[in-house]
Amino acid sequence: MTLTIAQHLKNSADVKVRSAQNTAESDRLATELVRALRAGKKLVVFGNGGSAADAQHFAAELVGRFESARGGLAAIALTTDTSALTAIANDFGYDDVFSRQVQALVQAGDVVVGISTSGNAKSVLKGLEEAKKLKAWTAALTGMTGGKLKGAVDCCVTVPSERTAHIQECHIALIHAICAFVDAAFITTSA
Repeated sequence: MTLTIAQHLKNSADVKVRSAQNTAESDRLATELVRALRAGKKLVVFGNGGSAADAQHFAAELVGRFESARGGLAAIALTTDTSALTAIANDFGYDDVFSRQVQALVQAGDVVVGISTSGNAKSVLKGLEEAKKLKAWTAALTGMTGGKLKGAVDCCVTVPSERTAHIQECHIALIHAICAFVDAAFITTSA
């Protein structure tokens, strides 16, 4: 059976509709992110592959702007410093690429988000475990079950799908929804 473009889009839309029926965890993440940013803290976000791109996108929407005019907000994607990534991977092993950066950059009260479609990426798990040691508030964006990340974070936003593509498509929709929530909070307080 050949999947048509229309069917792929319909399946993807269905995942987003099902995600919209349970937003308690994404609401918690957005609320905690606003709290942290208002307190002068930052977002630190990371993931591998497509999730690395999503992490960079998330940080860029906050540092630059999402849809509304507001000041820049503190956010760092740990997937952008190729010298740090390659040196850490070479000297310590790939599983430590995020935990070493978290150790150096995260402070108590920051919001640290790991993105993993399976919820089982070792490098993401180690980064979030390090963030917990530093008293950061931790969250994960994952797929259906949440994997190992679900029990390791303060908040786990799971997408009701086992298909990597649909999970990633929903992650970016959730990131945009969270950014809209943040925009509204900062526009209201600065007006």
